Amino acid sequence: MNHEIYMRRCLQLAEHGLGNVAPNPLVACVITHNDRVIGEGFHREFGKAHAEVNAIESVKDDSLLSESRLYVNLEPCSHHGKTPPCADLILSKNIPEVVIGQMDPNPDVAGKGIKKLESAGVKVIQGILEEESKFLNRRFNIFHLKDRPYIILKWAESSDGYIDVDRATETREINWISHPDTQKLSHQWRSQEMAILAGSRTINLDNPSLTTRAYPGKNPIRIVLERINEIRPDSIVLQDEHPTLIFNPLKSDKEGEKEWIQTPTESSLPFVLKELRRRNIQSVIVEGGSSIHAAFIQADLWDEARIVKSKQRLGSGLPAAPLKANFSETFEYGEDLIQIAFNA
Repeated sequence: MNHEIYMRRCLQLAEHGLGNVAPNPLVACVITHNDRVIGEGFHREFGKAHAEVNAIESVKDDSLLSESRLYVNLEPCSHHGKTPPCADLILSKNIPEVVIGQMDPNPDVAGKGIKKLESAGVKVIQGILEEESKFLNRRFNIFHLKDRPYIILKWAESSDGYIDVDRATETREINWISHPDTQKLSHQWRSQEMAILAGSRTINLDNPSLTTRAYPGKNPIRIVLERINEIRPDSIVLQDEHPTLIFNPLKSDKEGEKEWIQTPTESSLPFVLKELRRRNIQSVIVEGGSSIHAAFIQADLWDEARIVKSKQRLGSGLPAAPLKANFSETFEYGEDLIQIAFNA
């Protein structure tokens, strides 16, 4: 049996849905007959057909399905959501064997799809490339297992560990540390997450748009943590038309695509994350500033860190947040160095 070969193909295909399917998981499906691929597909867009549907529809000779094996990196759903249950579709096509990467952590599924298939006589094989499957859907898994969004800390720092020069709040411009090529990568990262978060000091100092303007991808929902009515009214995040959530201690209000959400205290990360979870926001990339990063680190509310190390040296300025972590991946990207860490 070449289970791992076909499951690896599932993982490869599933990744194409990143940035388009959330809060659904990344899923792909491969169908084989006599150890030959006869169909494959992946979940392309939230609300549209699931991977199993696309794979089954791609099979040219429908009669082969009753003698085929179906591979999928996540347990087939068994409940009605925006689309019918995939487990029912598999049964209706009389597919005799299903190979699964990981069980679905969503309580609405959580083994029910497997049970439905096995009860109908389908042979189910589980745990093929399970760790790889869990890693691919780490956002989805954290969302359901920890009941909060998957949190990515991201910042760029100089070779001597500073994220910005010393400057007054009246100065409104971004002090670029990373190389322009890396900035494009950063915008690609933004397109892959559902939301992006920054503090009001970063908004006032940099006046960022927090969009994917340098990469052709979907803009994330913007989240701003504000203290007391301190965001300058001419800030881009207040002036443009992109959806923005502003957590603040004073008011709850809504004006067009801007929504103010009152928090119980000035720094209430659990409240913020609970509200984002309620809104089905599966992942957040936290871009600054240093005090916001430090707050997430201190509260142990982070899952991944992406640090861009520039060759330039600042000599003094605002230090990067202290992060004690083992970097699992380090690679050069243009003129910068990218370091990736996971919070085990």
